[in-house]
Amino acid sequence: MSSEASAPGTSPRAQRLGAQKSSGTMSKKGDRGAKEKPVAILPPVGEEEPKNPEEYQCTGVLETDFAELCTRSGYTDFPKVVPRPRPHPNFFPSASLSEKPTLEEQRLSASCSINSLESKYVFFRPTIQVEQDADDKTVKEIYIRGWKVEDRILGIFSKCLPALSQLQAIYLWKVGLTDKTLTTFIALLPLCSSTLRKVSLEGNPLPEQSYHKLMAQDSTIAHLSLRNNNIDDHGAQLLGQALSTLRSCNRTLVSLNLGFNHIGDNGAGYIADGLRLNRSLLWLSLAHNRIHDKGALKLAEVLGPFELTHTEVVERRRLLLEKGTQERSRSPSSSRHGDPKTDRDKIQLMGASTVTAVEKTDKTQSVKTPKGLGKKKEKAGVGEEVSEACTSVLPALPAPEVTIPEQKLSKGKGPKMGTKEKRSILTESELVVEATEMVNPLLEPVEHRDGKVFMPGNKVLLHLNLLRNHITEVGLEGFLTVVQYQSQFAKAKSPSKGPMGLLWLSLAKNSFSLQSPVYTKIQELMLPRDPISKAKPREEEVAAFST
Repeated sequence: MSSEASAPGTSPRAQRLGAQKSSGTMSKKGDRGAKEKPVAILPPVGEEEPKNPEEYQCTGVLETDFAELCTRSGYTDFPKVVPRPRPHPNFFPSASLSEKPTLEEQRLSASCSINSLESKYVFFRPTIQVEQDADDKTVKEIYIRGWKVEDRILGIFSKCLPALSQLQAIYLWKVGLTDKTLTTFIALLPLCSSTLRKVSLEGNPLPEQSYHKLMAQDSTIAHLSLRNNNIDDHGAQLLGQALSTLRSCNRTLVSLNLGFNHIGDNGAGYIADGLRLNRSLLWLSLAHNRIHDKGALKLAEVLGPFELTHTEVVERRRLLLEKGTQERSRSPSSSRHGDPKTDRDKIQLMGASTVTAVEKTDKTQSVKTPKGLGKKKEKAGVGEEVSEACTSVLPALPAPEVTIPEQKLSKGKGPKMGTKEKRSILTESELVVEATEMVNPLLEPVEHRDGKVFMPGNKVLLHLNLLRNHITEVGLEGFLTVVQYQSQFAKAKSPSKGPMGLLWLSLAKNSFSLQSPVYTKIQELMLPRDPISKAKPREEEVAAFST
């Protein structure tokens, strides 16, 4: 008897034919279903289909925007946006702390061990910490610490960060950046608000050391920190070229922190080469590196009068001729002489008989000769006469105006020190630069000695930190010469007429004794130049704060 019950009124043959027909139909449908796409299943009531992140319009609330974009991108577990933890208020210990804990306190601490472990786990979970404005809660700073930031996260940032109208700083500490993700991050920066001026990428060593891309000519970064990135001499060479070359120069970067790297003498020389024609960098830290006397002397040389190379002299003459041509084209007397004047201009462009043309321009424009160039000049060749004559009609170099908060440089007095935390150190955040038109440093007044051309040196750099390197008495001698020169230069010039040179120099914790007469002399010369404090800071405070 069949295991299946027969339908009433149906013969066994009809049942067999019906079963074969139905099985054939099933197989055909199965084959057709395997070739066709599966039918979309409607989501249950109350659930929505995954949405396209491109369709989402950011609201400017980072917590909401980041969570929504992560959800739309398929993330189920993603970092949360939380306020940056504030330091604990001052705690005054009581006498009870010196006593041994009671039995009841020991039991209570044992019962809370599980909760404390959970709280530690929550503390170390990936988060995006934000610093918000006290009034309208807008995000001003973003801190990401200790978790890997990949391309997908950077893609989400490229959508939600531009909506933050008051974003000022981004800190990425040990986030596993690569040369590829750094390129993606750099492409993200122009999309952000113009208020974003500070970027910190500490603890992110890169194989190709492509940090110099952050200092391109079109970059808007004013404060850049690259501490603890294993930057060696090759990376320092790329950074020095980004500061300045003969044809390009970074004009936005104000502070650069290269502490805790592997920069040696050659790397310090590359940084010094970048400072030759850079007139925007005010704050530089090379603390905790591998710089010896050779690199220290290179840095000291560029801060005082230094000799121009042959290529720099050639470029200077080209710029002077171009400058003179522009001045004469704007002069109202240029139309009085007619064709002979034009002929002389053509001759001058050919490099012949230029002194007469420059003297004619000097009479028509009545421009005063800068101080230091009105003295007797030794006879030189035609090329040097052209340089001297052109220099005599050039205006003084306009330097960037530097404002240091809570100080009065004209009186030489610092503010009252409210706490010990206010130290005699120029920090990066205290440097505020007003944008001014910058002139090529090669157009600065120069001095001719023994057939060589000397520039007055970089006097824009205010803060130089060389703490904990390997500098000896030999390197100290070079910095003593520079400090003496800049001090004399400052006395001969009014404080309101441009930069005066270093205001703070850290050479402590190097390979010399703190009782060294040369080091003592440098400290004595630098102390009156310190605009913040009149007292010498303690050595341990300098080491703790400046690095």
